[in-house]
Amino acid sequence: MDVLKTLSLFIVTALAEIVGCYLPYLWLKQDRSAWLLLPAGMALALFAWLLSLHPAAAGRVYAAYGGVYIGVAILWLWSVDGIRPTMTDWVGVAVSLAGMAIIMFGPRPTA
Repeated sequence: MDVLKTLSLFIVTALAEIVGCYLPYLWLKQDRSAWLLLPAGMALALFAWLLSLHPAAAGRVYAAYGGVYIGVAILWLWSVDGIRPTMTDWVGVAVSLAGMAIIMFGPRPTA
């Protein structure tokens, strides 16, 4: 799987997970409708399915996905929560994305 395709799939996966967790948050913390749990459940099911589309071993995919999730979560913080990320937030994103790239795209033994 090429780099752009992998990153795109991870980004869509992260959005599905964040939506799946954000909607129950709205219900629990902001007294919104319990009906939000239905699309939340669908988003989390989509999240699990999207993770299964990667050809790499599941553990490697889960580990690498975490790096992209951090970046998407910081963008969510900025765009949805309206909180401007700090320089340390961006440094953390850069470090996590570097870790993701090493895990997903680093050399592997052929045996």
